[in-house]
Amino acid sequence: MHGKLGHLKLKSLKRFIKSLPFIRRAVQIYLRRQRAMDSLQEKLRYAKSWSYKRTELSNYYYALTPRNRKDLVFLISHICHEPLQNVEEYFSEIEKDNLVKDILNSFRDQNPELRDSTMEIGRRIGWYAFIRIRKPKFVVETGVHHGVGALVINSALRRNRDEGYPGEYLGTDINPNSGELLVHPFNEQCSIVIDDSIATLQSLVTSIDLFINDSDHSAEYEAAEYSSIEKKLSMDAMILGDNSHASDSLRHFSEKTKRNFIFFKEEPSNHFYSGAGIGISFKLQSK
Repeated sequence: MHGKLGHLKLKSLKRFIKSLPFIRRAVQIYLRRQRAMDSLQEKLRYAKSWSYKRTELSNYYYALTPRNRKDLVFLISHICHEPLQNVEEYFSEIEKDNLVKDILNSFRDQNPELRDSTMEIGRRIGWYAFIRIRKPKFVVETGVHHGVGALVINSALRRNRDEGYPGEYLGTDINPNSGELLVHPFNEQCSIVIDDSIATLQSLVTSIDLFINDSDHSAEYEAAEYSSIEKKLSMDAMILGDNSHASDSLRHFSEKTKRNFIFFKEEPSNHFYSGAGIGISFKLQSK
C-alpha cells in the first residue's frame, strides 16, 4: 500500500517538475502584461476623462510638459546659437500674450463643441521662438485649419516688425473657412490662399525664409511640397515639418539637399495623445 502511494506521489512530483517551465512562462506573461498596463494607466485615465468632454476631435490643444518644454528651449538654443535665456524669454513672451489668449479663448467660447478645450499651443511655441530669433522676411504655412499656428506665427512676425524686422505670412488651405483665428491685429501683412498648396507653392516668386508643412499628412504629398519649394528657399531657410513624427519625408529631403535634420518629440501635458513633434531642416548659420 505504502509502495503504491509512494509511486503515485513520485509521478505527481515528476509531472509538477515538468510543468514548471509552463508555470514560469505563465507568470512571466502575467507580469509583462501587468507592467505594460501599468505604463498605460495614466494615458487611459486621460482618455476616459477626455471622451466625456466637449473638445476637438483632431488637432488637439494641449501644453507641453515642463520637462519637454525645457528640452525644446535647449534644442532651439543649440540650433540657432542663441543664449538659453533669450529662448526662454521668447517662450514666456507668447505664453503671457493676453491678446493671443483672448482670441483663443473667445474662439472656444463661441464654439459649444469646444467648451471643455484647453486652448494651448503645444509645439507651436517652438515655431514662435524660431521666428523671433531668425527674423524671416517671408513665412509660408501649408494647412491653416482654424489658424492656431497662423496666429502664433503672425504674433511673432508682428513683434519682429515692431522691432524693425519686416516679415510677411502666406497660408494655404483648401477649406474656405480656414483661418478663423487670424483676426486683427494679427491679420496684417498676411494672406491665406484657398487652393491646392502645391499649385500655390509652384506659383510663388518670393524667396521663402521659413516653411511650415502642416497640410495633407500623406508622406507623398508632403514630399511633393518640399520638391515644390526646393528652388524657392533662401540661403538660410528653415523648414519645420508638422508630420515628422509619422513621416520620413523631411528627413529624406534634408539628406538629398544636404541640410541638417533634427526631430523634436512632443510630450503633451495632461492628455491621452502621445504627441506629434517638429521636424527641423536647416543649414548652419554663421555667427
